[in-house]
Amino acid sequence: MTMKAILKGALLLLLTVSCVISNEKKEEIPQTDEVVEAKTSDYDPEGKLKELGIELSTPSAPVANYVNAVRTGNLIFLAGKGPKQSNGEYITGKVGEDLSIEEGYYAARVTGINQLSVLKAELGDLSKVKRIVKVLGMVNATPDFTDHPKVVNGYSDLMVQVFGDKGKHARAAVGMGSLPTNIAVEIEMIVEVE
Repeated sequence: MTMKAILKGALLLLLTVSCVISNEKKEEIPQTDEVVEAKTSDYDPEGKLKELGIELSTPSAPVANYVNAVRTGNLIFLAGKGPKQSNGEYITGKVGEDLSIEEGYYAARVTGINQLSVLKAELGDLSKVKRIVKVLGMVNATPDFTDHPKVVNGYSDLMVQVFGDKGKHARAAVGMGSLPTNIAVEIEMIVEVE
């Protein structure tokens, strides 16, 4: 046997052993679906709402010629909602004049609860939410007010509390000279669903 033949045989043996080891390692790696299922098995947005003591209500009807939500494909676009409280009254006023940052934060949180009511009515089950994609928060604020993100955090924090990482979203938080009926905030949202 020549040296060339010995090297060729050794190379073939090495490749064969390498393939066997590689195949054995593949069998040890769990399937991707199993890993995803294990990570999301505790995903229970409605259970989170109960933990937080939040009860969703029947969404209010639109006050003009529009609908609360439009679904296209796997996206739901939610119309802007305001901070309507369980007593039927809105939180009103300008942040930076009539309302503090903390009161604006609370108004944004109430608005988030209202949007979750719309989403629940649309889907029937909030566990169908794959991701909160985008939020646009509009704050009724004085011209010199600059802490709009701190106000809209009331909404964003709620989405993360309810949906976990799936609640993290892209966002804009902007000031407005006025909002309909002097509500403190108006917020709209885009959601990806199953």
